[in-house]
Parts: sequence; C-alpha cells; structure tokens
Amino acid sequence: MDFSQRLKKAMVDQNITQADLSTMTGIGRSGISQYCSGKNKPGLKALTTIADALKVSEAWLTGDIEETEAATSKVINMPVALAAKLMGVGKQYIRIGLQTKRLPFGYAVNITGDRFTYYISPKKFTEYTGIPVE
Repeated sequence: MDFSQRLKKAMVDQNITQADLSTMTGIGRSGISQYCSGKNKPGLKALTTIADALKVSEAWLTGDIEETEAATSKVINMPVALAAKLMGVGKQYIRIGLQTKRLPFGYAVNITGDRFTYYISPKKFTEYTGIPVE
C-alpha cells in the first residue's frame, strides 16, 4: 500500500472525511484531497500532523512498517520518553537501540541526514520487557 491508500484506510477505519481531516490538521481541503488521490505527498511537518490526527504512526503512513495495532492497543505509538521511563533508562538508550535495531519493539526511520522519527509498538514493548502499557 502506498501513502494515499494508507491515508484513505486510516480515514475510513475512523470514519473521518477529508473535510474532517482538514479541520483536525489545519491543512487545506485541497491539500488533503491531493494526498488522498496520490497527486502529492506531505512534507515532514504535514505528515506528523496527519499521523497525530489519525492516531497512527508516521512510519505506518509512509509504508515503512506494516502494523498499526489500532485494534489491539489504546496506545498506537509509544513515545520514546515513556519507554525510557518504564524501562528506567535514558531516552538516548532507546533512540540508539532503535536505530541499531538492538531493541526489537520498534523502529527508527531516518527522515533526513541524522534526523529520525521513532515508532515503538506497545504490544511488542510489553512482550519484550514484560511491562504492560495502557
């Protein structure tokens, strides 16, 4: 699935129209329409805004990962800070672990140069650490 297909799927799953998404994100209706049709792809800021509004990860929207876990967890994408706090380690430990693939409960997606966005699966985090995430 490409970005436009994933965007439409997330919108259908949550019963959100293009007009609703436009209102939720502040992105113009024509922009949302172009994203849905596949004519344009959002920049990093718009991608983050859309992912937050739809409660899915940026990595899932862009096709970097396959799972959404929307049906299995109240938390879709666990923040690095929360994972670090629950494990009793620093945020940098989590970031580096995800970048080097030493931590099997998430992904680090290289956005540009040395900038990453992180996706942590609450389900896999719990399986790996034994710490439940609500």
